[in-house]
Amino acid sequence: MHLTDTAPKVPIENFKRTKIIATVGPSTNSYKAILGLIAAGTNAIRLNFSHGTHEERTQQIEWIRKASKQLGKPIAIIQDLQGPKIRLGDFDGIVNVHEGQSISLKYNADYKKTGQLPTQYDLSKKVKRGERLYLYDGKVRTTVTTVKEGVVYARVENNGILIKRKGINLPDTDFGGDTITAKDRADLVYGSSQDIDYVAQSFVQSAEDVRNMRKLLRSLGMNAKLIVKFETKAAIENMQEIVDETDALMIARGDLAVEALPEQVPIVQRQLIGLCMQQAKPVIVATQMLFSMTEAPEPTRAEVSDVATAVILGADCVMLSDETANGNYPIEAVSVMKRVIVYTEAHAPLNVTYAAKEDHSRQASISKAVISLAENIEAKAIVAETKSGATALQIASRRSQIPVIAVTSDVRTAQQLAIVYDVKSYVRPIDALAAQKLTDWLRKSKLLDKGDVVVTASGRYPGVVGTTDTIKVRVLE
Repeated sequence: MHLTDTAPKVPIENFKRTKIIATVGPSTNSYKAILGLIAAGTNAIRLNFSHGTHEERTQQIEWIRKASKQLGKPIAIIQDLQGPKIRLGDFDGIVNVHEGQSISLKYNADYKKTGQLPTQYDLSKKVKRGERLYLYDGKVRTTVTTVKEGVVYARVENNGILIKRKGINLPDTDFGGDTITAKDRADLVYGSSQDIDYVAQSFVQSAEDVRNMRKLLRSLGMNAKLIVKFETKAAIENMQEIVDETDALMIARGDLAVEALPEQVPIVQRQLIGLCMQQAKPVIVATQMLFSMTEAPEPTRAEVSDVATAVILGADCVMLSDETANGNYPIEAVSVMKRVIVYTEAHAPLNVTYAAKEDHSRQASISKAVISLAENIEAKAIVAETKSGATALQIASRRSQIPVIAVTSDVRTAQQLAIVYDVKSYVRPIDALAAQKLTDWLRKSKLLDKGDVVVTASGRYPGVVGTTDTIKVRVLE
């Protein structure tokens, strides 16, 4: 039995096109909960390596794969690295700060003895006078006035409070390529021994950061693809180069809104979705999409609008973080997100306005021809044979209204395609007639009907990367 021997229970034309990523945490740390997330509409599971132990992750990965097999649905597993997430250290109680006050911060300081706020990272080696330093995830804003003998002195610009272990943002600070931490390396060594489909890199500032991470993945023998988390001011300035280097992109709007102006975020989101579509790279919209559902069983109107907007703009995925990791209504959050996606797609068909990137490769040209032919003859589906997933990515990037079905002999490819817009993957043995046999199976399973027209893209060398060269039209009998 293959991973995908179970036929879907909904007609092909009713498949949701935009995918859902859910984060596993204390609220969903069981097989039953993970099975529930996937059954409700989740296509990928994010494991946040800022929290938890490797032993917990091993168990969660086992549960995910078991649930995936039980439901006959490929699921992508994302290892989300913490990166240089800088936080305050430990101190007792709440510290009140006032506008105009001078504060001092030092790596691992003892606040009770010295009055210096402890940090979990030595900021004195990176920050400079005049740079902004935002505490408590942006709630307390300060400017660096002096750096001396390992101590950072800053002037507070608004009244507020500070609590231990809260995040620090440094929108003006250049980390000089030092964005892969010792913890990240240790987590990647662990990940290299596990069934991981994507690695998400945090706090990227430049294309060089991405290249360094890719070298590390190669050195560990990982075949996971790379997701860049777009969440720094420097990344905005290096947008094109970063998109060029990555395999996929996550718009992490929480930290991005702190590091940049909040009003920049919707525009940056739109620009990134366009760039990723041009390059046939999956793009994920993340952070606080249904945040009120951590405490309430229903979302706010603004949150529903936020999800719908991401769908209308053409995002491959929308993501849930706290909603499914720590929230009181994790399964309900996925169900609501799916309802919004399906309704939006049914009533506001995507009309892509982004100019396609000039790509005259055989693969891009065939993908364009497949869609043009399928649309002209009003095909019921496009079936693409693919080894690496590249053909399916190219077809999906053009955001046609015709469902895309991928057939591959590689389980990893099927799982990685789980986050790609509109693509439903099936794992089948290498076969010169793989697309035809899958179409027959879908017809037998009543997903396709007599008289339906299907367009297939395949190659003369099944199972070989980059050999797609044949387009066929088939009328089902």
